Amino acid sequence: MEKDYLEMIRETADYILKKVGVAPDTAVILGTGLGDLVNHIEIKKELDYKEIPNFPVSTVEGHSGKLIFGNLGGKFIMAMQGRFHYYEGYSMKEVTFPVRVMQKLGVQTLFVSNAAGGMNKEFQVGDVMIITDHINLFPENPLRGKNYDDLGPRFPAMTEAYSKGLIMMADDIARVDGIRLMHGVYVGTPGPTFETPAEYEYFRIIGGDAVGMSTVPEVIVANHAGMTVFGVSVITDLGGKDITEVPTHEEVQKAAVKAQPVMTHIIKEMLGRLAR
Repeated sequence: MEKDYLEMIRETADYILKKVGVAPDTAVILGTGLGDLVNHIEIKKELDYKEIPNFPVSTVEGHSGKLIFGNLGGKFIMAMQGRFHYYEGYSMKEVTFPVRVMQKLGVQTLFVSNAAGGMNKEFQVGDVMIITDHINLFPENPLRGKNYDDLGPRFPAMTEAYSKGLIMMADDIARVDGIRLMHGVYVGTPGPTFETPAEYEYFRIIGGDAVGMSTVPEVIVANHAGMTVFGVSVITDLGGKDITEVPTHEEVQKAAVKAQPVMTHIIKEMLGRLAR
């Protein structure tokens, strides 16, 4: 008989708590090429995804597949080094399962990062964009199906999917430290193809500034769970009818690595302020 969803969440959270001892109230999901943040964490414990009960295993190059627990910016956090994508063949329940486990562990603040293609004409490759809102173009919502009242309401509001307070904090850090920080709307698509020039134009026309293949499902579930969310994208390529460059996964990773110091600094400083 298949395990009940709530039972799976409980089992996984119990396993992690047993291994780690103390659960953090803050978590970070690290996307493509953005794993350098881990080098700044004073690591207390690492768990491979494959050893965690009920956890999916990442199949994408650049996603190493570990849960890391330790101190960053004076705050004890949990970091997902490697995430799960809809295009890998996972269901939305599997893609967002780690966020449910975070919820069970008591995580209240979630930081999410990703690599994204830019449509905004002001953007440059290597820019860091704070996500102010998103447009969900995935064919399925992670909350579709039975709603568990223990996890959140049937019809959650998405009015402030990304915390205005945390955005203001990031802006203040960038202003003090002279960092170029962009703002924009993230468009979430299923992938795995990069966008056509016409699709880039379409996403721009409907209000998007950057596009990627992740983040939106996790953010929907985090909001359903009552978490406060901060999202950031690294602009790894630019698209549109006037752009001739052809993006590749390798180039996306290279651009993400180049932008890592800025993203790392912003998140580290924000965690330091939250720890006070």
